[in-house]
Amino acid sequence: MDLTFASITDIADAVKSKKVSAKEVAEHFQKRIASLDGKLNSFTSKNEQAIKEAENLDARISKGEEVGLLAGVPFGIKEMFCTKGLATTAGSKILENFIPPYDATVVARLKKAGIVVMGKLNQDEFAMGSSNETSFYGAVKNPWNLDCVPGGSSGGSAAAQAARLVAGTLGTDTGGSIRQPASFCGIVGVKPTYGRVSRYGIIAYASSLDQAGPMVSNVKDAALTMEVMSGFDEFDGTTTKKPVPAWSKNLKADVKGMKIGLMKEYMSGGLHPDVQKTVENSVDSLKKMGAEIVEVSVPMTEYAVPVYYLIAASEASSNLARYDGVKYGYRADFKNLSAVDLEEFYGKTRGEGFGKEVKRRIMLGTYCLSSGYYDAYYNKAGQVRRLIMNQYLEAFKKCDVILSPVTTAPAFKVHERISDPLTMYLNDIFTTSTNLAGLPGMSVPFGMSQDGLPIGIQLTASHFEEQKMLDVGYALESASSVKGAKPHVI
Repeated sequence: MDLTFASITDIADAVKSKKVSAKEVAEHFQKRIASLDGKLNSFTSKNEQAIKEAENLDARISKGEEVGLLAGVPFGIKEMFCTKGLATTAGSKILENFIPPYDATVVARLKKAGIVVMGKLNQDEFAMGSSNETSFYGAVKNPWNLDCVPGGSSGGSAAAQAARLVAGTLGTDTGGSIRQPASFCGIVGVKPTYGRVSRYGIIAYASSLDQAGPMVSNVKDAALTMEVMSGFDEFDGTTTKKPVPAWSKNLKADVKGMKIGLMKEYMSGGLHPDVQKTVENSVDSLKKMGAEIVEVSVPMTEYAVPVYYLIAASEASSNLARYDGVKYGYRADFKNLSAVDLEEFYGKTRGEGFGKEVKRRIMLGTYCLSSGYYDAYYNKAGQVRRLIMNQYLEAFKKCDVILSPVTTAPAFKVHERISDPLTMYLNDIFTTSTNLAGLPGMSVPFGMSQDGLPIGIQLTASHFEEQKMLDVGYALESASSVKGAKPHVI
């Protein structure tokens, strides 16, 4: 078995049947990280206990103990997830020395299922960015072209997975932060329905939008990982008590008779020719497989980007108020702390600890929530958000799944948009409405640009209809001309 490109299922089965040891798997991927990550900058820290944890797993297998669905599978964890004993910084200077005393629920569930954590993965600071250039730890590079961005905010996860430095990674998606980098790096990324996966132990950006999901190499791996991650959590009151389906076992590529919606608003020009061609090819493939293509309309998506940035920045302003340098994290250097007043202490600490983009969004959010503006901005944005969701629910009465582009163009060059925040924000035009409506969405690699960069197709389903979305993704994957394509850095 070629460990580098083996599926999560294949690795777990081989480890459990003792065809290969968890230690051998961990050592194999440790070598890949050591030899390749210097080019990518996808890891912020390595788990020094990875080999020991793998050995413990092997010992349990030898004793005949039950070790879980993902036994011995090497995973990389985005910096947004608290990991016991491993630094968790959210890609920010203000949390540079923070080591959590507990695991996020998602991480705990994956560990219980047998994963070996290889380390923490780079990201845009506090998940605020679409290019992975706002990280305190420097920009991440796209393994398909080192001059290009991997997307963001989960760029480290996407790059590490595409280069197969690990067999699976975790990302978070607030406005497209799983799907967009998955598209840019040619992997599968899934954002589940809001409430399907616990947010406990995930550093909060925008609490009503944040959701965790898998970033892996194929649809079946995504389905299996989601089964482990999902489910009610007593520590997160927004999680659903709905049972977790066996998505991976029920996965089928038969889409005959399914109705695939093409959103009128997302198909009306403005797309890069290579993205346009990829979308058209995906529609043709589904037609040939017997799916029915129908046009749907969600007119309010026109307002999705401004509504998203109003809500996300407002919630970020509130969530990030806790980082003040008093109890943990970065603290500005004062010669005589007793002579410093509180305002100066907070101002200097937060001014030095947060990066430009984070400060920009905190200021935007604070303004939106301030007296006299709350009703005009935040409250109004919430009302429009509800209208967007209602229109989506109407659209899903006509179709099973909505197909669309993930982004307007393939991955762009490093530094190309970082100095133009508005252009960067508009990068999320096709992804933010999914988060606003709390819907599940995913990106499946389906095409390649003329410059050799991957292009994904976005699939969106109604609330808790992940199975339909995964099935269509599985069908597209089976018909994809880029299946098995490998980035140049490998």
